[in-house]
Amino acid sequence: MKTNKSSNSHVRFEASVNLFVDPAEKAHVIDALSKLENIEEIYEVKGEFDIVSIVSTSCLEEFRNLLQKKIMKITGVKSTITSVVLKTHRKHSF
Repeated sequence: MKTNKSSNSHVRFEASVNLFVDPAEKAHVIDALSKLENIEEIYEVKGEFDIVSIVSTSCLEEFRNLLQKKIMKITGVKSTITSVVLKTHRKHSF
């Protein structure tokens, strides 16, 4: 499995974690995600998912632990769908 190189040339494992959340807990989930250092971006969206987050870790094992032991333990998170980033073709910086 390929991983991406960040601007500082370290190999990173990146993924999009799409969350289905309890509507009454959405603000709590966003706040809890904001406190996790490996969460690069958080988007509240309308559509199939409730929240889309971009996660970056040093390896697959670190990502697995973050997902299972932190993200999935947040009160209000019902389930997730993960998409692994194989290659970044263009990254928008604001």
